[in-house]
Amino acid sequence: MSREVVSTAAAGGGRALAAATAAVAVARRAAKPLHPRGDVVRGVLRRSGTPATPPAWCDEAGEDDVLVRRSRSLGLPPYLPDIQGLAVRVPVPEGHADLLFAGTGFGHLTRFLLTPSRTPGGRPMTTLLPYRSPHGPLLLGAKHLSATRLVLLCASPAGRWQRFGDLTLGDVADAEDAEITFDPLLHTAPGLENYPWVERLREPAYVTARRTSGRPAPR
Repeated sequence: MSREVVSTAAAGGGRALAAATAAVAVARRAAKPLHPRGDVVRGVLRRSGTPATPPAWCDEAGEDDVLVRRSRSLGLPPYLPDIQGLAVRVPVPEGHADLLFAGTGFGHLTRFLLTPSRTPGGRPMTTLLPYRSPHGPLLLGAKHLSATRLVLLCASPAGRWQRFGDLTLGDVADAEDAEITFDPLLHTAPGLENYPWVERLREPAYVTARRTSGRPAPR
């Protein structure tokens, strides 16, 4: 498939997502059209590292104090299945990186399919769309081991999942941190870049969400 076809398809998909986001915003007036309610907690992310060379952020060993937001995509009542969301803000040399995960599967096809569940740990989670890494396209994944512990993994779009870190959730964040807005397009981790077609697909929806909510662009 040519780059022109991919670019055109992504642009069309981006417009469709923006329209869907605007429709949700009209139907439900809230500070956030999607993931309207969630809890922000502090956490510790320990990366064990991988032998990949040259390394991306997920290949390097380290320990980070992070902020984590858990939410339901559509904001449906707890007794109904919803797309579970997990956002992680990680400190990086340039400031911070935002990693966003959504409920999917871990299979070769299901890792790209949003899947609802009633509880945050009901389904595995992935970044849904790949990053451009030094080793080619790379997905990140998360899987609950318990209510407060998750394992983080990475894989090529058709490859096997490889564990690279552990995330432990802690205390509720203070009021100022609870209001932060995550944006994976503006804030990426070293060695994990967004493909241009991913930006074309996602950016219209993010712009629409910020406009309809009245929130400024994240910094």
